[in-house]
Amino acid sequence: MIKTPYYLIDKASLLKNLEKIAYVRQQSGAKSLLALKCFATWSVFDLMQEYMDGTTSSSLYEVKLGKEKFQGETHAYSVAYTDDEIEDVLANSDKIIFNSIGQLSRFNEVSRDKTRGLRVNPQVSTSDFIIADPARPFSRLGEWDPEKIATVMEQISGFMFHNNCENDSFERFDEMLTHIESRFGHLIKQMKWVSLGGGIHFTGENYPLDLFCQRLKAFADRYQVQVYLEPGEAAITNSTTLEVSVLDTLFNGKNLAVVDSSIEAHMLDLLIYRENAKMAPCDGEHEYMVCGKSCLAGDIFGEFKFDKALQVGDRLSFQDAAGYTMVKKNWFNGVKMPSIAIRQLDGSIEVVREFDYNDFVQNLS
Repeated sequence: MIKTPYYLIDKASLLKNLEKIAYVRQQSGAKSLLALKCFATWSVFDLMQEYMDGTTSSSLYEVKLGKEKFQGETHAYSVAYTDDEIEDVLANSDKIIFNSIGQLSRFNEVSRDKTRGLRVNPQVSTSDFIIADPARPFSRLGEWDPEKIATVMEQISGFMFHNNCENDSFERFDEMLTHIESRFGHLIKQMKWVSLGGGIHFTGENYPLDLFCQRLKAFADRYQVQVYLEPGEAAITNSTTLEVSVLDTLFNGKNLAVVDSSIEAHMLDLLIYRENAKMAPCDGEHEYMVCGKSCLAGDIFGEFKFDKALQVGDRLSFQDAAGYTMVKKNWFNGVKMPSIAIRQLDGSIEVVREFDYNDFVQNLS
């Protein structure tokens, strides 16, 4: 039995998403690039690269990881590149996307022979959280003025729009794409490729996939562009669990259970967005607030119901724990880092990475 805590990636569940991604490419012509900012566990790239077209990044290190570990295209994007990294970024990417006209101008000469794009901010989004809203007031994420963008059209061949966030509504996606066309369509006609970014939950259950494909194909045909998607969560949703063990139980007006993990260290997005972890549905009579083992008072996974009273040593499994977890895990409190395990397609489970005290020490100096 594998010692907890550990992330368990199930390739069979991952494959269900990947097959939908490949279907979209087949029916619409749109290519899909894995957004490494969401998920960068390269031990399963062998499977993912069979169904996806490459990677997209947010930093030099992600660019290099995509180039080294994932077949296909490598797109580079960053809010801002530095002088001492731009050469390395260019050497490891097929396309480079600049966040602003200022950055495009600054690195115009050095990137002249590279396929270049510009991030465009349509000033609408689906985000319910201002911290994640690319169209928030005074946003630094992309250029928004069509007249200003028109002055640099000869320097670029593509646009990147990213204004979806956990958007599981095709109707809302369609509305926003129509908005993009109305504001920037005359410029898109001059491009060769357009990325529509990530945050589109098109691999979700009951999503109208054929309507989505038709919309993408119509867009590509109208403007004669290669469409790219940048799925992160859509590629890995419901593929991974965080396996933990109960270390202690208490009662302080509510039944409490302390586990050998931490949202602060291992599922940070729960803390940032004030959300609860997911657990397989259970309507038992025994309700517990499941808490992490760090010293942070608000280190709480959520409240869950169980069929029986929890005991020290019981194992719990948090669902849908892939996106923005492993890429954000940290050493807060020196809490033991979860191992990474993979359930292969034949059902066997392989531990591919374990972390120890030396990793903790080497994280600082």
